[in-house]
Amino acid sequence: MGDYLFSLVLTVHVLVGLAVIGLVLVQHGKGADMGAAFGSGSSGSLFGSSGSANFLSRTTAVLATVFFITSLGLSYLASNKPAAPSSVMEGVQGAPAVEQVPAAPSAPADTSPAQSIPK
Repeated sequence: MGDYLFSLVLTVHVLVGLAVIGLVLVQHGKGADMGAAFGSGSSGSLFGSSGSANFLSRTTAVLATVFFITSLGLSYLASNKPAAPSSVMEGVQGAPAVEQVPAAPSAPADTSPAQSIPK
């Protein structure tokens, strides 16, 4: 579930980032038209400090906010992943202990009384 959510937020993050880049490149600066007419690019204050908030600038602001939120979401999801084991064998449980059975003697033990040797 966590990997699916991370992938979803990452996909949204990349798509919103590309959309913000596209919208910023399409927009004109505040004084681009008048500045070009007068031969200077510094006439941004000609239209006042507020400027006009059209559809492109509002959409860019909304997408920038979504980009910021997905950045925070990705950092939260990445920091709360369980720690990966440092060794391949760290997560493996050991095999159950096998009870050792004493080995049978190789030759049968002589348990009869000592035999006398004939003279």
